[in-house]
Amino acid sequence: MNFIQPIRSILLKDLLLEWRNKDILVSMLVFSLTVVVIFNFVFEPGSAEMQATVPGILWVVFIFASQLGLSRSYAREQENGLMHGLLLCPVDRSLIFTAKALGNLLFILLVEVVTLPVMTVLFDLQFHHQWPRLLLVLGLGAWGFATVGTLFSAIAANTRSREVMLPILLFPVSVPIILASIKSTSYLLSGRNVQDIDPWVRLLIAFDVIYFVVCYLLYEYVVEE
Repeated sequence: MNFIQPIRSILLKDLLLEWRNKDILVSMLVFSLTVVVIFNFVFEPGSAEMQATVPGILWVVFIFASQLGLSRSYAREQENGLMHGLLLCPVDRSLIFTAKALGNLLFILLVEVVTLPVMTVLFDLQFHHQWPRLLLVLGLGAWGFATVGTLFSAIAANTRSREVMLPILLFPVSVPIILASIKSTSYLLSGRNVQDIDPWVRLLIAFDVIYFVVCYLLYEYVVEE
C-alpha cells in the first residue's frame, strides 16, 4: 500500500495548482463550448446530417480540448524547474506517471461532464436509454487518451515546439482509441443492439490496458536526461 501515498501526494499537488490558477480547465472548457456552439449553427438540431456527424463532433471536441490540457500540464511543470524537483522525489517514476495520468483524466472527465449536457440540449441528442454505456465509453476513451497523452506530453515538453510535436506524436498512436470511441458513440446514438456495440467497447478496453502497461514501463526512460 506504500505506492498509494506518492500517487495521492502528486495528484493533490496537481489539483491544488489547478485550483489556484485554473488555466488548464478554463482553456479546455472555453475551447469545448466554443466548438459546440459553432457546430450548432451549422446543423439543424434533430436533422439526419446532425445525427450522422455528431459522434465525430463530440470526440473532436473532447480530443482537441484534451490535447490542449495535456500540453499545458507539462508546460507548467517545466517552469522554474518543477519537473526536476518532482524527479528528485524518492519515489518510483512510474508512480509519477500514474499520478499525472490520473490528474489529466480528471480534467478530461470534467470537460466531458460539462460539455455533454450542453451538446445534448443544443443538438437534441437521443441516446435511447443507453446513458450507462455512453458514460462507460466516455470514461474508457478519456482514460486511453490521458494515458498516451501523458507519456507523449512528457516527450514533447523537452522540445522547442511542444505545441506542434504533441499532436504529431499523439494522434497516430491514439487512432484505435479514437476509432473505437466514435464507433461506440455512433451506435449508441443510432439505437443499435448491444451486440453491435460490445466489440468496440472490448477493443477500447484492450487498448486502454495495453497502452497503460506500455506507458507505465516506458515513462522512467522518457523523463531521463
